[in-house]
Amino acid sequence: MASNQSTTPPPTLQRGKACLRCRYFLYSSIIHQNSLTMLKRALSRKRKMRCDGSKPACQQCVRAKQHDACQYDDGKGKTRTQLLREHIERLEQRIRELEDPEYTSPSVTLHDPHRHGRSESSSSSLTGSPASTGFSLSVSSFSPSANNSPQSSWIQGIPSPSPTPFTDIYHEEPQPTIELAQTLVDVFFSHSRQSLLGLHMGRLRESFTRPVMEQHHPVLTNAIFLWACYISRPGPLSTHESHYLSRALDSLSDAIQYQNRLLDVIQASCLLSVYFLSNGRSLEGSYHANAAASLAIQCGLHGAMTNRSSFETTASISPFKLDPPKDAIEQGERILTFWHVFVLDRCWSVVLHKPVTIPHGSDGYASITMPWPQDMEEYVAGQIDDLHSFHTVRSFFEHQVTNVRGGFSPLALRVKASALFERAHHLASTWDQPLVMSNAFTDDFQTLEHTIARFIQTLIPVHQLDATVPDEKHAYIATHTLAHAAMINLYYPFGAEDPVSYEKCLRAARCLVSIIKHIADTDYEYLDPIIGPCWTCAVDTLIRELNVIESSWPLVSSSDVRSEIGTMLYAMNNLSARFPLLGYSVAKVQKRLSGL
Repeated sequence: MASNQSTTPPPTLQRGKACLRCRYFLYSSIIHQNSLTMLKRALSRKRKMRCDGSKPACQQCVRAKQHDACQYDDGKGKTRTQLLREHIERLEQRIRELEDPEYTSPSVTLHDPHRHGRSESSSSSLTGSPASTGFSLSVSSFSPSANNSPQSSWIQGIPSPSPTPFTDIYHEEPQPTIELAQTLVDVFFSHSRQSLLGLHMGRLRESFTRPVMEQHHPVLTNAIFLWACYISRPGPLSTHESHYLSRALDSLSDAIQYQNRLLDVIQASCLLSVYFLSNGRSLEGSYHANAAASLAIQCGLHGAMTNRSSFETTASISPFKLDPPKDAIEQGERILTFWHVFVLDRCWSVVLHKPVTIPHGSDGYASITMPWPQDMEEYVAGQIDDLHSFHTVRSFFEHQVTNVRGGFSPLALRVKASALFERAHHLASTWDQPLVMSNAFTDDFQTLEHTIARFIQTLIPVHQLDATVPDEKHAYIATHTLAHAAMINLYYPFGAEDPVSYEKCLRAARCLVSIIKHIADTDYEYLDPIIGPCWTCAVDTLIRELNVIESSWPLVSSSDVRSEIGTMLYAMNNLSARFPLLGYSVAKVQKRLSGL
Protein backbone atom coordinates (compact mmCIF):
# COMPACT_ATOMS: atom_id res chain seq x y z
CA MET A 1 0.00 0.00 0.00
CA ALA A 2 2.87 2.30 0.87
CA SER A 3 4.56 1.54 -2.43
CA ASN A 4 1.36 2.35 -4.27
CA GLN A 5 1.16 5.68 -2.48
CA SER A 6 4.79 6.47 -3.34
CA THR A 7 4.11 6.00 -7.04
CA THR A 8 0.97 8.10 -7.04
CA PRO A 9 1.67 11.22 -9.15
CA PRO A 10 1.10 14.62 -7.54
CA PRO A 11 -2.20 16.31 -8.26
CA THR A 12 -2.35 18.09 -11.58
CA LEU A 13 -2.22 21.89 -11.34
CA GLN A 14 -4.64 24.00 -13.26
CA ARG A 15 -3.27 25.62 -16.45
CA GLY A 16 -1.26 28.73 -15.61
CA LYS A 17 -0.76 27.84 -11.93
CA ALA A 18 2.83 26.57 -12.29
CA CYS A 19 5.65 28.85 -11.18
CA LEU A 20 7.25 31.10 -13.78
CA ARG A 21 10.58 29.25 -13.75
CA CYS A 22 9.05 25.82 -14.48
CA ARG A 23 6.78 27.33 -17.11
CA TYR A 24 9.69 29.09 -18.84
CA PHE A 25 11.86 25.96 -18.71
CA LEU A 26 9.20 23.93 -20.53
CA TYR A 27 8.51 26.59 -23.19
CA SER A 28 12.18 27.28 -23.93
CA SER A 29 12.87 23.56 -24.18
CA ILE A 30 10.09 23.04 -26.72
CA ILE A 31 10.94 26.14 -28.76
CA HIS A 32 14.55 25.07 -29.27
CA GLN A 33 13.73 21.55 -30.49
CA ASN A 34 14.18 20.95 -34.19
CA SER A 35 12.74 17.45 -34.55
CA LEU A 36 9.70 15.45 -33.49
CA THR A 37 11.85 13.04 -31.46
CA MET A 38 13.40 15.86 -29.45
CA LEU A 39 9.98 17.39 -28.90
CA LYS A 40 8.71 14.09 -27.44
CA ARG A 41 11.74 13.95 -25.16
CA ALA A 42 11.04 17.48 -23.92
CA LEU A 43 7.41 16.61 -23.16
CA SER A 44 8.47 13.39 -21.41
CA ARG A 45 10.97 15.36 -19.34
CA LYS A 46 8.23 17.83 -18.47
CA ARG A 47 6.11 15.02 -17.02
CA LYS A 48 9.07 14.04 -14.79
CA MET A 49 9.71 17.66 -13.72
CA ARG A 50 6.10 18.75 -13.16
CA CYS A 51 5.70 21.79 -10.92
CA ASP A 52 3.78 20.90 -7.72
CA GLY A 53 2.69 24.49 -7.03
CA SER A 54 4.14 24.52 -3.52
CA LYS A 55 4.76 27.91 -1.94
CA PRO A 56 6.91 29.78 -1.24
CA ALA A 57 8.99 27.53 -3.56
CA CYS A 58 8.02 24.40 -5.51
CA GLN A 59 10.01 21.16 -5.21
CA GLN A 60 11.61 21.57 -8.67
CA CYS A 61 13.03 24.97 -7.72
CA VAL A 62 14.13 23.64 -4.32
CA ARG A 63 16.04 20.75 -5.94
CA ALA A 64 17.66 23.19 -8.38
CA LYS A 65 18.55 25.53 -5.47
CA GLN A 66 16.57 28.32 -7.13
CA HIS A 67 14.35 29.34 -4.23
CA ASP A 68 14.47 33.03 -5.11
CA ALA A 69 13.61 32.37 -8.75
CA CYS A 70 10.40 30.53 -7.87
CA GLN A 71 7.67 33.12 -8.47
CA TYR A 72 3.97 32.79 -9.25
CA ASP A 73 1.86 34.97 -11.51
CA ASP A 74 -1.59 34.12 -10.17
CA GLY A 75 -3.17 37.47 -11.05
CA LYS A 76 -3.46 38.51 -7.38
CA GLY A 77 -0.36 40.67 -7.36
CA LYS A 78 2.77 41.59 -9.26
CA THR A 79 5.81 39.37 -9.22
CA ARG A 80 9.13 40.54 -7.87
CA THR A 81 10.45 40.79 -11.45
CA GLN A 82 7.51 42.94 -12.53
CA LEU A 83 7.98 45.26 -9.55
CA LEU A 84 11.72 45.61 -10.24
CA ARG A 85 11.06 46.32 -13.90
CA GLU A 86 8.58 49.08 -13.07
CA HIS A 87 11.02 50.52 -10.53
CA ILE A 88 13.75 50.65 -13.18
CA GLU A 89 11.38 52.36 -15.60
CA ARG A 90 10.57 55.00 -12.99
CA LEU A 91 14.27 55.61 -12.33
CA GLU A 92 14.95 55.96 -16.05
CA GLN A 93 12.05 58.37 -16.34
CA ARG A 94 13.49 60.46 -13.49
CA ILE A 95 16.95 60.50 -15.11
CA ARG A 96 15.38 61.77 -18.31
CA GLU A 97 13.64 64.57 -16.43
CA LEU A 98 16.89 65.60 -14.72
CA GLU A 99 18.85 65.59 -17.97
CA ASP A 100 16.27 67.57 -19.93
CA PRO A 101 14.39 70.25 -17.95
CA GLU A 102 11.97 70.75 -20.86
CA TYR A 103 11.04 67.09 -21.01
CA THR A 104 7.47 66.39 -19.90
CA SER A 105 6.87 62.88 -18.61
CA PRO A 106 3.64 61.04 -19.47
CA SER A 107 0.85 61.14 -16.96
CA VAL A 108 1.22 58.50 -14.24
CA THR A 109 -1.71 57.11 -12.24
CA LEU A 110 -0.73 56.30 -8.66
CA HIS A 111 -1.91 53.06 -7.10
CA ASP A 112 -1.84 51.42 -3.70
CA PRO A 113 0.78 48.63 -3.82
CA HIS A 114 -0.96 46.82 -0.93
CA ARG A 115 -4.18 46.27 -2.86
CA HIS A 116 -3.96 43.03 -4.79
CA GLY A 117 -7.32 42.79 -6.51
CA ARG A 118 -7.01 42.10 -10.25
CA SER A 119 -9.38 44.92 -11.17
CA GLU A 120 -7.41 47.45 -9.12
CA SER A 121 -4.03 46.39 -10.41
CA SER A 122 -5.11 46.36 -14.02
CA SER A 123 -6.56 49.84 -13.79
CA SER A 124 -3.53 51.29 -12.04
CA SER A 125 -0.85 49.64 -14.13
CA LEU A 126 0.84 51.72 -16.80
CA THR A 127 1.06 48.72 -19.09
CA GLY A 128 -1.56 49.03 -21.81
CA SER A 129 -2.59 52.52 -20.73
CA PRO A 130 -2.56 55.45 -23.18
CA ALA A 131 0.55 56.84 -21.57
CA SER A 132 2.50 53.69 -22.42
CA THR A 133 1.80 53.83 -26.13
CA GLY A 134 4.45 56.48 -26.77
CA PHE A 135 1.99 59.38 -27.09
CA SER A 136 1.78 62.10 -24.49
CA LEU A 137 -1.92 62.89 -24.22
CA SER A 138 -3.16 65.54 -21.85
CA VAL A 139 -5.77 68.25 -21.65
CA SER A 140 -3.30 70.74 -23.12
CA SER A 141 -3.05 68.59 -26.26
CA PHE A 142 -6.57 69.60 -27.19
CA SER A 143 -6.38 73.27 -26.30
CA PRO A 144 -6.85 75.61 -29.28
CA SER A 145 -3.70 77.12 -30.72
CA ALA A 146 -3.12 80.76 -31.42
CA ASN A 147 -3.84 80.45 -35.10
CA ASN A 148 -6.33 77.56 -34.89
CA SER A 149 -4.70 75.94 -37.93
CA PRO A 150 -5.35 72.25 -38.55
CA GLN A 151 -1.62 71.62 -38.72
CA SER A 152 -1.22 72.63 -35.09
CA SER A 153 -3.57 69.85 -34.01
CA TRP A 154 -1.56 67.30 -36.01
CA ILE A 155 1.62 68.40 -34.29
CA GLN A 156 0.12 67.48 -30.90
CA GLY A 157 0.03 63.85 -31.96
CA ILE A 158 3.78 63.53 -32.44
CA PRO A 159 5.06 60.61 -30.32
CA SER A 160 7.03 61.50 -27.22
CA PRO A 161 10.69 60.43 -27.15
CA SER A 162 11.69 57.24 -25.44
CA PRO A 163 12.77 57.83 -21.84
CA THR A 164 16.01 55.88 -22.36
CA PRO A 165 17.94 57.42 -25.25
CA PHE A 166 20.61 55.45 -27.11
CA THR A 167 20.13 52.33 -25.00
CA ASP A 168 21.01 49.87 -27.75
CA ILE A 169 23.83 51.82 -29.34
CA TYR A 170 25.64 53.41 -26.42
CA HIS A 171 25.45 50.65 -23.86
CA GLU A 172 25.46 47.43 -25.86
CA GLU A 173 28.11 48.31 -28.46
CA PRO A 174 31.69 49.09 -27.39
CA GLN A 175 32.84 52.51 -28.55
CA PRO A 176 36.32 53.19 -30.02
CA THR A 177 38.91 54.57 -27.65
CA ILE A 178 39.44 58.33 -27.66
CA GLU A 179 42.79 57.90 -29.40
CA LEU A 180 41.33 55.68 -32.13
CA ALA A 181 38.33 57.94 -32.69
CA GLN A 182 40.52 61.03 -33.01
CA THR A 183 42.89 59.22 -35.35
CA LEU A 184 40.02 58.25 -37.63
CA VAL A 185 38.76 61.85 -37.58
CA ASP A 186 42.23 63.05 -38.61
CA VAL A 187 42.21 60.64 -41.55
CA PHE A 188 38.75 61.85 -42.51
CA PHE A 189 39.70 65.52 -42.14
CA SER A 190 42.09 65.37 -45.09
CA HIS A 191 39.09 64.45 -47.25
CA SER A 192 36.44 66.55 -45.53
CA ARG A 193 36.00 68.84 -48.55
CA GLN A 194 35.53 65.76 -50.69
CA SER A 195 32.64 64.62 -48.53
CA LEU A 196 31.33 68.22 -48.05
CA LEU A 197 30.58 67.51 -44.37
CA GLY A 198 30.16 70.86 -42.63
CA LEU A 199 31.53 70.22 -39.14
CA HIS A 200 34.16 72.01 -37.09
CA MET A 201 36.80 69.30 -36.90
CA GLY A 202 38.41 70.67 -33.76
CA ARG A 203 35.14 70.44 -31.87
CA LEU A 204 34.50 67.00 -33.31
CA ARG A 205 37.84 65.72 -32.02
CA GLU A 206 37.28 67.30 -28.63
CA SER A 207 33.80 65.82 -28.32
CA PHE A 208 35.20 62.32 -27.82
CA THR A 209 36.64 63.41 -24.47
CA ARG A 210 33.19 64.36 -23.13
CA PRO A 211 30.63 62.10 -21.48
CA VAL A 212 28.90 59.78 -23.93
CA MET A 213 25.60 61.64 -23.87
CA GLU A 214 27.32 64.91 -24.84
CA GLN A 215 28.96 63.44 -27.92
CA HIS A 216 27.55 63.23 -31.42
CA HIS A 217 25.26 60.28 -31.96
CA PRO A 218 27.05 57.10 -33.13
CA VAL A 219 25.17 57.27 -36.44
CA LEU A 220 27.35 60.26 -37.38
CA THR A 221 30.62 59.19 -35.81
CA ASN A 222 30.37 55.72 -37.35
CA ALA A 223 29.63 57.26 -40.76
CA ILE A 224 32.76 59.39 -40.37
CA PHE A 225 34.79 56.33 -39.32
CA LEU A 226 33.36 54.50 -42.34
CA TRP A 227 34.63 57.23 -44.65
CA ALA A 228 38.04 57.20 -42.96
CA CYS A 229 38.30 53.49 -43.79
CA TYR A 230 36.85 53.96 -47.27
CA ILE A 231 39.33 56.60 -48.37
CA SER A 232 42.17 54.47 -46.97
CA ARG A 233 41.71 51.77 -49.59
CA PRO A 234 43.61 49.55 -50.08
CA GLY A 235 45.44 50.17 -46.80
CA PRO A 236 44.98 48.08 -43.64
CA LEU A 237 42.42 50.53 -42.24
CA SER A 238 40.03 49.66 -45.07
CA THR A 239 39.53 46.18 -43.61
CA HIS A 240 37.28 47.78 -40.97
CA GLU A 241 35.02 49.39 -43.57
CA SER A 242 32.23 46.83 -43.35
CA HIS A 243 32.28 47.01 -39.54
CA TYR A 244 31.62 50.74 -39.42
CA LEU A 245 29.10 50.56 -42.24
CA SER A 246 27.10 48.00 -40.28
CA ARG A 247 27.29 50.08 -37.11
CA ALA A 248 26.25 53.27 -38.88
CA LEU A 249 23.21 51.60 -40.42
CA ASP A 250 22.26 49.93 -37.12
CA SER A 251 22.49 53.19 -35.18
CA LEU A 252 20.40 55.08 -37.74
CA SER A 253 17.16 53.55 -36.50
CA ASP A 254 18.03 54.60 -32.96
CA ALA A 255 19.05 58.16 -33.80
CA ILE A 256 15.89 58.94 -35.78
CA GLN A 257 13.85 58.67 -32.58
CA TYR A 258 15.29 61.82 -31.06
CA GLN A 259 14.71 65.36 -32.27
CA ASN A 260 17.93 66.68 -30.77
CA ARG A 261 19.87 64.23 -32.98
CA LEU A 262 18.26 65.12 -36.32
CA LEU A 263 21.28 67.10 -37.50
CA ASP A 264 23.46 64.07 -36.83
CA VAL A 265 21.00 61.94 -38.80
CA ILE A 266 21.00 64.35 -41.75
CA GLN A 267 24.78 64.61 -41.86
CA ALA A 268 25.23 60.85 -41.51
CA SER A 269 22.64 60.19 -44.23
CA CYS A 270 24.61 62.43 -46.60
CA LEU A 271 27.83 60.55 -45.89
CA LEU A 272 26.12 57.18 -46.30
CA SER A 273 24.48 58.29 -49.53
CA VAL A 274 27.72 59.39 -51.20
CA TYR A 275 29.44 56.26 -49.92
CA PHE A 276 26.83 54.03 -51.57
CA LEU A 277 26.62 56.10 -54.76
CA SER A 278 30.37 56.21 -55.29
CA ASN A 279 30.46 52.43 -54.86
CA GLY A 280 27.78 51.92 -57.51
CA ARG A 281 25.04 51.02 -55.02
CA SER A 282 22.60 53.52 -56.46
CA LEU A 283 19.39 52.33 -54.80
CA GLU A 284 20.80 52.59 -51.29
CA GLY A 285 22.48 55.88 -52.11
CA SER A 286 19.27 57.34 -53.47
CA TYR A 287 17.38 56.23 -50.37
CA HIS A 288 19.71 58.01 -47.96
CA ALA A 289 19.91 61.13 -50.15
CA ASN A 290 16.11 61.38 -50.18
CA ALA A 291 15.98 60.88 -46.42
CA ALA A 292 18.53 63.64 -45.79
CA ALA A 293 16.73 66.11 -48.06
CA SER A 294 13.29 65.38 -46.59
CA LEU A 295 14.53 65.80 -43.03
CA ALA A 296 16.35 69.02 -43.90
CA ILE A 297 13.13 70.53 -45.24
CA GLN A 298 11.08 69.28 -42.29
CA CYS A 299 13.61 70.75 -39.85
CA GLY A 300 13.38 74.09 -41.65
CA LEU A 301 17.10 74.19 -42.51
CA HIS A 302 16.30 75.66 -45.92
CA GLY A 303 15.06 79.04 -44.68
CA ALA A 304 16.25 81.90 -42.50
CA MET A 305 13.58 83.87 -40.67
CA THR A 306 13.11 87.53 -41.46
CA ASN A 307 13.24 90.37 -38.93
CA ARG A 308 15.62 88.59 -36.56
CA SER A 309 18.65 90.16 -34.91
CA SER A 310 20.54 86.88 -35.25
CA PHE A 311 20.39 83.96 -37.60
CA GLU A 312 17.45 81.64 -36.99
CA THR A 313 16.05 78.98 -39.29
CA THR A 314 12.43 78.18 -39.95
CA ALA A 315 12.99 75.15 -37.74
CA SER A 316 11.67 77.38 -34.96
CA ILE A 317 8.17 77.03 -36.44
CA SER A 318 8.62 73.45 -37.60
CA PRO A 319 7.07 70.48 -35.78
CA PHE A 320 10.62 69.08 -35.77
CA LYS A 321 11.97 72.01 -33.79
CA LEU A 322 15.72 72.19 -33.34
CA ASP A 323 17.32 73.82 -30.34
CA PRO A 324 18.72 77.30 -31.12
CA PRO A 325 22.41 77.24 -32.10
CA LYS A 326 24.73 78.07 -29.22
CA ASP A 327 27.14 80.21 -31.21
CA ALA A 328 28.27 81.23 -34.69
CA ILE A 329 30.08 77.93 -35.25
CA GLU A 330 26.89 75.94 -34.70
CA GLN A 331 25.03 78.37 -36.94
CA GLY A 332 27.65 77.82 -39.59
CA GLU A 333 27.41 74.06 -39.24
CA ARG A 334 23.66 74.23 -39.90
CA ILE A 335 24.17 76.43 -42.96
CA LEU A 336 26.81 74.07 -44.31
CA THR A 337 24.63 71.05 -43.56
CA PHE A 338 21.75 72.40 -45.62
CA TRP A 339 23.96 73.19 -48.60
CA HIS A 340 25.56 69.77 -48.31
CA VAL A 341 22.09 68.25 -48.64
CA PHE A 342 21.24 70.61 -51.50
CA VAL A 343 24.35 69.70 -53.50
CA LEU A 344 23.72 66.01 -52.96
CA ASP A 345 20.09 66.34 -54.02
CA ARG A 346 20.78 68.44 -57.11
CA CYS A 347 23.78 66.56 -58.48
CA TRP A 348 22.80 62.97 -57.95
CA SER A 349 19.17 63.43 -58.98
CA VAL A 350 20.59 64.03 -62.48
CA VAL A 351 22.74 60.90 -62.35
CA LEU A 352 19.88 58.78 -61.00
CA HIS A 353 17.27 60.30 -63.35
CA LYS A 354 14.89 61.14 -60.53
CA PRO A 355 13.08 64.31 -59.43
CA VAL A 356 14.76 66.47 -56.84
CA THR A 357 13.54 66.18 -53.26
CA ILE A 358 14.15 69.81 -52.33
CA PRO A 359 11.60 71.61 -54.52
CA HIS A 360 12.16 74.54 -56.85
CA GLY A 361 9.39 76.57 -55.20
CA SER A 362 9.83 80.25 -54.45
CA ASP A 363 7.11 80.65 -51.82
CA GLY A 364 6.18 79.16 -48.48
CA TYR A 365 8.05 76.22 -47.04
CA ALA A 366 9.66 75.45 -50.40
CA SER A 367 11.50 78.78 -50.58
CA ILE A 368 15.27 78.52 -50.06
CA THR A 369 16.33 81.58 -48.08
CA MET A 370 19.50 80.21 -46.55
CA PRO A 371 22.65 82.41 -46.75
CA TRP A 372 25.34 81.17 -49.12
CA PRO A 373 27.88 78.88 -47.43
CA GLN A 374 31.16 80.26 -46.18
CA ASP A 375 34.46 78.81 -45.03
CA MET A 376 34.46 77.43 -41.50
CA GLU A 377 37.16 79.94 -40.53
CA GLU A 378 34.68 82.77 -41.08
CA TYR A 379 32.11 81.15 -38.81
CA VAL A 380 34.80 80.69 -36.15
CA ALA A 381 35.47 84.43 -36.39
CA GLY A 382 31.74 85.11 -35.99
CA GLN A 383 31.29 86.41 -39.54
CA ILE A 384 27.98 85.18 -40.94
CA ASP A 385 26.74 86.82 -44.14
CA ASP A 386 23.22 88.12 -44.68
CA LEU A 387 21.30 87.58 -41.50
CA HIS A 388 18.18 88.81 -43.27
CA SER A 389 16.08 86.63 -45.51
CA PHE A 390 16.45 86.56 -49.28
CA HIS A 391 15.77 83.96 -51.94
CA THR A 392 19.31 82.69 -52.46
CA VAL A 393 18.96 80.30 -55.40
CA ARG A 394 16.15 82.18 -57.10
CA SER A 395 18.16 85.42 -57.00
CA PHE A 396 21.07 83.60 -58.64
CA PHE A 397 18.96 82.28 -61.52
CA GLU A 398 17.04 85.49 -62.05
CA HIS A 399 20.15 87.68 -62.00
CA GLN A 400 18.65 89.84 -59.30
CA VAL A 401 20.89 92.65 -58.13
CA THR A 402 20.94 92.48 -54.33
CA ASN A 403 23.01 94.16 -51.66
CA VAL A 404 23.86 90.84 -50.05
CA ARG A 405 27.40 89.79 -49.32
CA GLY A 406 29.02 86.45 -49.93
CA GLY A 407 28.35 83.77 -52.48
CA PHE A 408 31.93 83.48 -53.73
CA SER A 409 33.53 81.00 -51.34
CA PRO A 410 34.69 77.73 -52.96
CA LEU A 411 31.71 75.93 -51.46
CA ALA A 412 29.24 78.63 -52.55
CA LEU A 413 30.53 78.34 -56.12
CA ARG A 414 30.17 74.56 -55.83
CA VAL A 415 26.54 75.02 -54.77
CA LYS A 416 25.80 77.31 -57.72
CA ALA A 417 27.43 74.90 -60.17
CA SER A 418 25.30 72.06 -58.76
CA ALA A 419 22.14 74.12 -59.21
CA LEU A 420 23.09 74.88 -62.84
CA PHE A 421 23.91 71.23 -63.49
CA GLU A 422 20.47 70.08 -62.38
CA ARG A 423 18.54 72.97 -63.94
CA ALA A 424 20.12 72.36 -67.36
CA HIS A 425 19.26 68.67 -67.23
CA HIS A 426 15.72 69.41 -66.07
CA LEU A 427 15.07 72.02 -68.76
CA ALA A 428 16.46 69.87 -71.57
CA SER A 429 14.40 66.87 -70.42
CA THR A 430 11.17 68.90 -70.63
CA TRP A 431 11.62 69.49 -74.37
CA ASP A 432 9.30 67.32 -76.46
CA GLN A 433 11.04 66.85 -79.81
CA PRO A 434 7.96 66.51 -82.06
CA LEU A 435 6.66 69.85 -80.85
CA VAL A 436 7.87 73.28 -81.88
CA MET A 437 9.69 75.13 -79.12
CA SER A 438 7.41 77.52 -77.31
CA ASN A 439 8.44 81.09 -76.63
CA ALA A 440 8.53 80.37 -72.90
CA PHE A 441 10.87 77.41 -73.41
CA THR A 442 13.13 79.44 -75.69
CA ASP A 443 13.33 82.26 -73.18
CA ASP A 444 14.14 79.89 -70.32
CA PHE A 445 16.72 78.13 -72.47
CA GLN A 446 18.54 81.31 -73.43
CA THR A 447 18.42 82.69 -69.91
CA LEU A 448 19.93 79.52 -68.50
CA GLU A 449 22.64 79.44 -71.16
CA HIS A 450 23.53 83.04 -70.31
CA THR A 451 23.60 82.18 -66.58
CA ILE A 452 25.97 79.24 -67.13
CA ALA A 453 28.29 81.26 -69.38
CA ARG A 454 28.38 84.18 -66.97
CA PHE A 455 29.05 81.86 -64.04
CA ILE A 456 32.00 80.19 -65.78
CA GLN A 457 33.53 83.63 -66.35
CA THR A 458 33.52 84.29 -62.59
CA LEU A 459 35.61 81.18 -61.87
CA ILE A 460 39.35 81.10 -61.56
CA PRO A 461 40.81 80.33 -65.04
CA VAL A 462 41.69 76.70 -65.59
CA HIS A 463 45.34 77.45 -66.34
CA GLN A 464 45.67 78.97 -62.84
CA LEU A 465 44.42 75.90 -60.99
CA ASP A 466 47.93 74.65 -60.31
CA ALA A 467 48.70 77.86 -58.40
CA THR A 468 45.94 77.32 -55.83
CA VAL A 469 46.26 75.42 -52.55
CA PRO A 470 45.31 71.73 -52.86
CA ASP A 471 41.95 71.94 -51.04
CA GLU A 472 40.76 74.84 -53.16
CA LYS A 473 42.12 73.26 -56.32
CA HIS A 474 40.04 70.13 -55.79
CA ALA A 475 36.95 72.23 -55.08
CA TYR A 476 37.48 74.36 -58.20
CA ILE A 477 37.97 71.25 -60.34
CA ALA A 478 34.54 69.99 -59.26
CA THR A 479 32.96 73.41 -59.85
CA HIS A 480 34.45 73.84 -63.33
CA THR A 481 33.48 70.28 -64.22
CA LEU A 482 29.87 70.70 -63.13
CA ALA A 483 29.51 74.02 -64.97
CA HIS A 484 30.73 72.64 -68.30
CA ALA A 485 28.73 69.44 -67.78
CA ALA A 486 25.67 71.67 -67.33
CA MET A 487 26.34 73.13 -70.77
CA ILE A 488 26.58 69.61 -72.20
CA ASN A 489 23.29 68.62 -70.53
CA LEU A 490 21.62 71.71 -71.96
CA TYR A 491 22.70 71.24 -75.58
CA TYR A 492 23.21 67.49 -76.05
CA PRO A 493 19.57 66.63 -76.95
CA PHE A 494 19.58 69.27 -79.72
CA GLY A 495 23.00 68.45 -81.15
CA ALA A 496 21.76 65.87 -83.65
CA GLU A 497 19.62 68.48 -85.45
CA ASP A 498 21.18 71.85 -84.67
CA PRO A 499 24.84 72.51 -85.67
CA VAL A 500 25.15 75.40 -83.20
CA SER A 501 24.04 73.21 -80.29
CA TYR A 502 26.39 70.49 -81.49
CA GLU A 503 29.39 72.82 -81.47
CA LYS A 504 28.60 74.29 -78.05
CA CYS A 505 28.23 70.82 -76.61
CA LEU A 506 31.53 69.69 -78.15
CA ARG A 507 33.29 72.83 -76.91
CA ALA A 508 32.13 72.13 -73.34
CA ALA A 509 33.39 68.53 -73.56
CA ARG A 510 36.81 69.74 -74.70
CA CYS A 511 36.90 72.17 -71.80
CA LEU A 512 36.60 69.17 -69.51
CA VAL A 513 39.53 67.55 -71.30
CA SER A 514 41.61 70.67 -70.67
CA ILE A 515 40.70 70.56 -66.96
CA ILE A 516 41.87 66.93 -66.72
CA LYS A 517 45.30 67.96 -67.98
CA HIS A 518 45.73 69.98 -64.77
CA ILE A 519 44.88 67.03 -62.52
CA ALA A 520 47.97 65.33 -61.08
CA ASP A 521 47.95 61.65 -60.18
CA THR A 522 47.99 62.60 -56.49
CA ASP A 523 44.83 64.68 -56.94
CA TYR A 524 42.51 61.83 -57.89
CA GLU A 525 42.01 60.50 -54.39
CA TYR A 526 40.67 63.91 -53.31
CA LEU A 527 38.22 64.53 -56.16
CA ASP A 528 34.47 64.63 -55.75
CA PRO A 529 32.76 61.41 -56.96
CA ILE A 530 30.22 63.44 -59.00
CA ILE A 531 33.03 64.28 -61.42
CA GLY A 532 32.84 60.72 -62.77
CA PRO A 533 29.32 61.00 -64.25
CA CYS A 534 30.26 64.41 -65.69
CA TRP A 535 33.21 62.88 -67.49
CA THR A 536 30.89 60.18 -68.84
CA CYS A 537 28.75 62.91 -70.45
CA ALA A 538 31.86 64.45 -72.01
CA VAL A 539 33.18 61.19 -73.42
CA ASP A 540 29.75 60.45 -74.95
CA THR A 541 29.96 63.80 -76.72
CA LEU A 542 33.47 63.06 -77.99
CA ILE A 543 32.46 59.61 -79.23
CA ARG A 544 29.60 61.21 -81.14
CA GLU A 545 32.14 63.53 -82.76
CA LEU A 546 34.36 60.53 -83.58
CA ASN A 547 31.44 58.79 -85.29
CA VAL A 548 30.74 61.89 -87.39
CA ILE A 549 34.38 62.27 -88.43
CA GLU A 550 34.92 58.64 -89.38
CA SER A 551 31.68 58.46 -91.34
CA SER A 552 32.29 61.67 -93.28
CA TRP A 553 33.66 62.09 -96.80
CA PRO A 554 36.31 63.08 -97.68
CA LEU A 555 38.12 61.34 -94.85
CA VAL A 556 39.41 63.51 -92.03
CA SER A 557 41.95 62.52 -89.40
CA SER A 558 40.36 61.51 -86.11
CA SER A 559 43.60 61.37 -84.17
CA ASP A 560 42.84 64.52 -82.14
CA VAL A 561 39.45 63.24 -81.03
CA ARG A 562 40.86 59.82 -80.21
CA SER A 563 43.56 61.50 -78.15
CA GLU A 564 40.93 63.47 -76.24
CA ILE A 565 38.94 60.28 -75.62
CA GLY A 566 42.14 58.60 -74.43
CA THR A 567 42.71 61.43 -71.97
CA MET A 568 39.16 61.04 -70.66
CA LEU A 569 39.54 57.26 -70.31
CA TYR A 570 42.83 57.65 -68.45
CA ALA A 571 41.16 59.99 -65.97
CA MET A 572 38.09 57.77 -65.64
CA ASN A 573 40.26 54.72 -64.96
CA ASN A 574 42.20 56.58 -62.28
CA LEU A 575 39.01 57.78 -60.60
CA SER A 576 37.34 54.36 -60.83
CA ALA A 577 40.16 52.94 -58.71
CA ARG A 578 38.81 55.13 -55.88
CA PHE A 579 35.14 55.12 -56.80
CA PRO A 580 33.89 51.83 -58.33
CA LEU A 581 30.86 53.71 -59.69
CA LEU A 582 32.90 54.57 -62.80
CA GLY A 583 33.97 51.01 -63.54
CA TYR A 584 30.82 50.25 -65.52
CA SER A 585 31.07 53.48 -67.52
CA VAL A 586 34.69 52.79 -68.44
CA ALA A 587 33.87 49.27 -69.63
CA LYS A 588 30.94 50.59 -71.65
CA VAL A 589 33.06 53.26 -73.36
CA GLN A 590 35.81 50.77 -74.19
CA LYS A 591 33.26 48.42 -75.70
CA ARG A 592 31.86 51.22 -77.88
CA LEU A 593 35.35 52.19 -79.04
CA SER A 594 36.22 48.59 -79.93
CA GLY A 595 33.35 48.61 -82.43
CA LEU A 596 34.58 51.74 -84.23
